[in-house]
Order: sequence, then C-alpha cells, then structure tokens
Amino acid sequence: MLDSTANTPTREGRAGYPFGWIWHRQLPHYPDTALRYGFLLITVLATVVLYYELYVQGAVATKIIVSFGFTFTQYIFVSVLGNLVGAFGSLAAGLADRWGRANLVVVGLFITGLIVVVGLPRVTEKPAWTVLFAVLSIVEGIMLVATPALIRDFSPQLGRASAMGFWTMGPVLGSLVVTVVSSHTLSTHPDWQFQFYVCGISGLVVAVIALLGLRELTPQLRDQLMVSLRDRQLVEARAAGLDPEQALRGHWRQLLRPDVFGSAFAISVFLFFYYIAVGLFVVYFVTTFGYSEARANALANWYWAADAIALIVAGVLSDRLRVRKPFMIVGAVVACCSTAVFALLATRPNTSYYEFAAVMAIGAAGAAFAYCTWMAAYTETVEAHNPAATATGLAIYGWTIRIVITISLAVFTLVVTATSTLVDQGSRVGAIVAAYPEQTAALSALSPQVSAQLAAHPTDPSVAATAVTQLIHAKVATDPAGAEAVLRQLGSHPIPTADLAYLKAHSAEVAKAGHDGPRQWQVWWWVCAITQLLFIPFVFVMRGRWSPSKAREDAERHEAMVQQSLAELHGR
Repeated sequence: MLDSTANTPTREGRAGYPFGWIWHRQLPHYPDTALRYGFLLITVLATVVLYYELYVQGAVATKIIVSFGFTFTQYIFVSVLGNLVGAFGSLAAGLADRWGRANLVVVGLFITGLIVVVGLPRVTEKPAWTVLFAVLSIVEGIMLVATPALIRDFSPQLGRASAMGFWTMGPVLGSLVVTVVSSHTLSTHPDWQFQFYVCGISGLVVAVIALLGLRELTPQLRDQLMVSLRDRQLVEARAAGLDPEQALRGHWRQLLRPDVFGSAFAISVFLFFYYIAVGLFVVYFVTTFGYSEARANALANWYWAADAIALIVAGVLSDRLRVRKPFMIVGAVVACCSTAVFALLATRPNTSYYEFAAVMAIGAAGAAFAYCTWMAAYTETVEAHNPAATATGLAIYGWTIRIVITISLAVFTLVVTATSTLVDQGSRVGAIVAAYPEQTAALSALSPQVSAQLAAHPTDPSVAATAVTQLIHAKVATDPAGAEAVLRQLGSHPIPTADLAYLKAHSAEVAKAGHDGPRQWQVWWWVCAITQLLFIPFVFVMRGRWSPSKAREDAERHEAMVQQSLAELHGR
C-alpha cells in the first residue's frame, strides 16, 4: 500500500549532517490536508512580506526623493533599473526545478529582510541606494517565480483559482500593509527610515518561519498533472517511474507558443494601472489634489482592501463553476470602466475623498477578478503543454511582466512631465508659501515693476498707491486699509533673500506644472484603460472552458480515467 502519511522531508543527503534539513526540504509523498494548507499559508505569508518590502518606499516616496536629492525622473528610473534586472532574475528562476523552490524562497526572504532593515535605511548616496534596490528587485524577480510555483504544486486544478487568489493577495496585502502602517505611523514617526525598520524586521520574522516550516514536493510528484485531490494515489503511484530530467527535456521549446507568451504579455499590459498604484498613488494625490502623505495612504487602503476581498471571492466562484474565462472578461470590463471614470476625475479638483474611494474600490475588484482567474488559467495552460515546466512558464511570465513594467515606467516619465517639476521644486515652493502666506500672496498679486519699485522706494506714496490698487484688484485685500496692512507685513517680515530668489526662479514653472499635471495624468489613466481592453482578446487563446456544464463533464471524464488507471495499477 502507499504510505500517504509520511510527510517528512527525505533523508537523502542528510546522513552525517545534523542540519541537512535546511537545504533538503522535499516531501516523498503528497501532504495531508492540514500540512498542505500550512505550506500554502507560509508561501502566501512569504509573498505578502516580500511585496511589503518591495513597495514600502512608495509610502514615503516624496521623503526619499528629498532626502537623497533625487529628481522625480531619477527616482522613477531607479524603479526602471530594478524591474529590468528583476526580469532576468525571473528568467533565471526557471532553474527553480533544480535548486528547489522552497530554498529559493527561504534564502530570498533572508536577503531581502537584511537589505530592507540594514541596507537601505543606512545608505546616504544615490548610487548605493540604486544598487541595493536592484539587488532587492533581482531577488523579488526570482521569488515571483518560486512562490506561485509552490502554490501550483500544492493546489490541484479544481482548487487552483482559490489558491492563486490567496497567492495574489501577496502583492495586494503587501501594498495594504504599506499604506496601513504608514498612515498610522507617519505622524508620530515622520522619518522615512522608520517604515523600513518595521518592514525589514517583519521580513526576517517570516524568513525564520519559512526556514522552519516550508517544504516542497519531489520533482516526481510535482511534475505531474493533478486535477483534484482524488488524483493523489495515482500521482504517487506514477512518481516512482518518472524521470524528472526526461520530463523537462525540450521544455523551453514546448512553451514558446502564442498561448503562453501572448497571455503573459496580455496580463502585463493589463496591469499598467496597478504599476502606478503601487509606487505613485501617494505622489499622484499629493501633487494633484494636495493630500498629505498620510491621507493619500489612507485613501489607497480602500483600493487594496477591495482588491484583497475580491481575489478570494473570484477564486472561490471560479473553482465552484470550474471556469476562468468569463471571470477574466467581466473583470477586465469592470476595471476598464472604472479606470475611465478615474481618468475623468483627474481634472476635477472638487472630487471628494469618498468618491475617489468608491471608484478605486470598484476598479480594484474588477482587476482582482481578472488577475486571479488569469493566474489559474495561465498555470493550467502551461500544464497542458508540460506539467513539469511550471517554473519555466512562470519564468516567462515573470520576465515579460518586468520588461513591460520597465518600458511603461520609462514612457510614463515622458507623458507625465509636470509631476517631476511639482516633486522637485514644488515641495520647497509650497514650504515657502506656507511659511509666508501673506507675503507670497502680495508678491504674486503685484506686477514685477511694482515689486521692484517697492523694494527701491518703500516709502514712496505713489508706488504704495499703485500697489494697493493691484492688491485690491487681485482680491488679496478688500479695501485700502487691508491692502496697506498687507504691504506693512511685507515690509516688516520680508521673505528671506534665498527663498525669494527660489520663488522668482521656480514659482512660474511650478504654477504651470500645477496647471498641466492633472491633464497629463488624465492622459496616462486613459492609456491604462486602453491596455485593460487589450487584455480581452488574449483570453480566447488560453486553455479552459467557457461553460460550467462542459467543465463538469471534463472533470467527470478525468475522474473515470483516474479510477481506471488505479485499477490497472492495482491489477499489475
């Protein structure tokens, strides 16, 4: 009989090595339900903390830019570089079948935790920050392949959407943790380093949990197609006769097909909106609508919370109905319509906080329905070509999505140019205006000629009269007495020379950027809506049924085949 209760790592390679279990993590049998859920939970937890570490900088982006003296464009190109090298990290992770998926996750968690808690908060120069962020991105690219591969291994196809829904909660909950922690701590801990310390320590704690508890299947087990848990006996019986090297022979060639590459490209462009939401939601609401960082992060909570809930709902419904494609279509349409409304709101400064929250939550739910079921359908499409090539298929997906992110962020800097001015010069201009509100209001109302005459002849009655007229006309004051009071304030508490020079050099540029910025953002949101529509045609090339009844018939035929195969095996 098959020993289905033996769920401990193999002894292979452990003799004479008391700590051999640290590297040798393979399970000789498919785990029981409780253990399987435990491994899935650890994998999801690892994914959450990984994306928390990768996205934490977005919550304090404006502070990091000021601290290091980045221009906004330079800051974006740090992310561009990170995604570019991360793409090849994902490609290299196609070797996960040989090195062990669980090992990649455990080692990766320790590396990223140390980078976030020790490295990034302590560097003071741009090159050092850029290099460390690139290393972080490489590791993240590798784990983007290893973690969903583990989820696939421990989740048969009939529960795949639910499992992938939980895995997809990794980046979503990672983003939610970023905004929740920052929105509740920035007021008491305004230094950006504090966010990294909290994040890095959390990452190291999860690394220890993964070190002690995470396991994986042997290649012979995971390289087979498993439709339902009832396939377990057949999968284990066949494992003894399966050669992993033979199963992987020609696996790259088998996956170089339109349904694999086309699907990876489709989801990559579909996520244009998500890329900006992750890193620049705070910058968008701070520079366009004047939100504080804490308030912008609080608003983002609505997006991530709705996304997380919808992922679970989509996964459960998709598995119950046994179809993926209808959910992808409906989700894409809802996300596209929401993004279109969001684009319209970019030029409506009176939009309320809760109006934004409602639109963002609906869009997040639509994107979650599309992405969760896409992940399930994509792994099933890869399995249709070769179940042993899961890591290879996910490596193609990881490489594609990071190359697309790299290109999209580079294009973004060319489309939304005003944001760079608002971030680079707008923060100081705003600080000067906040420190000298009456003086700056007066200077903005006065013509350059009158300002120069006041500086040269502050007691000349004719110059003062002209200035009073201009202040009243600009509605800085309502009557001559009020205007004279403003002029006295301007003379008794003048703006410091350096600040005045900065205002003269950049105030017009900042004002123009403030005017142009909303329309530039609007153009980008429309681009995101179009790319969400482009996703829809590629749904038709993926594997899977449209009809729940047809999907049920497929499952019944597969169950009959499994029973017949088991009977033949027992007969032999």
